[in-house]
Amino acid sequence: MKILVNCPLPFALAHGGHQIQIQRTLAALQAVGVQTEPVRWWDENQTGDLIHYFGRMPVGHVKLAQQKGIKVIVGELLTEQGSRSNLQLRLQKIISNTIERFAPSNFVFAFNWESYRIADACIALTPWEAHLMNCLFDAPRERVHVVANGVEDVFLHSSKAVRGQWLVCAATITERKRVRELAEAAIRAQTPVWIVGGAYSESEPYAQKFSALARRHPQFVRHEGPVPDRAQLAQIYREARGFVLLSNMESLSLSALEAAACECPLLLSDLPWARSTFGNAAKYCPVTKSLEVTTKVLREFYDAAPKLPVPPKPASWNEIGRQLKQIYEKVLGLSR
Repeated sequence: MKILVNCPLPFALAHGGHQIQIQRTLAALQAVGVQTEPVRWWDENQTGDLIHYFGRMPVGHVKLAQQKGIKVIVGELLTEQGSRSNLQLRLQKIISNTIERFAPSNFVFAFNWESYRIADACIALTPWEAHLMNCLFDAPRERVHVVANGVEDVFLHSSKAVRGQWLVCAATITERKRVRELAEAAIRAQTPVWIVGGAYSESEPYAQKFSALARRHPQFVRHEGPVPDRAQLAQIYREARGFVLLSNMESLSLSALEAAACECPLLLSDLPWARSTFGNAAKYCPVTKSLEVTTKVLREFYDAAPKLPVPPKPASWNEIGRQLKQIYEKVLGLSR
């Protein structure tokens, strides 16, 4: 069994959770004995039994692979769709059905919705995303599998530490993650927060405004950029009073899983991915433009954090590798 891994976005253009997910998945599969390598687009002689595509694989590519006897698994992050309201989702489905019924076929083809229907399997990170793959894109239920992200051992086996006064947020400095809004609420609530992460580009206006805010209020907003040392990051989680992530869109946050592995209390945006992953083991903040609401929730979380229950331990990457291996074997019809 040989697995080829592919994704549409070059890592050099946008570092983030998707890159980490793919890199850790590759390592996990190799650790459990699966022969795995990235697709080499320039190598006409490359062979493989199955392509695991981290994204929405173009319909034409899916069909070409299947014509060559190569199975295809689609694993798109439904970040935007997964953060919409039920009304918005119903409207999206009506619009897509209308387009498929009345629009020219070459126009419909560009959306690649058919990929979900003809792929040999689909991988969803959460039960909510599995539901969306079926109801929005008509992926057959029996072909949709839920496999969450894993967590590295450095977080799962980190040592307990005395928790301090700083909340921590590990996120890219970008509008979707709402770190500037978190910083503004922290200043007003007088709840110190440490933002761990960098911007895609320091020239982005959003990143510049956040940096200026942090410089003006160092007693409440700490920002020293990303922390590449994973052991150091685990120690930060262990010593934090709590972990906060107030994104307005998310799929399954790796940093939230890492914080949970370090037994850090969680405050997350009230979105389906978070509810379906952590349930009552986390606190939630509505996604709102109201600074007053966010400030109130943040202050309440800060005060309650020392007495909050420990989140459940997430799976290790090796466990995720074994789950994926079983799915690959099933799709390829291999006997165990």
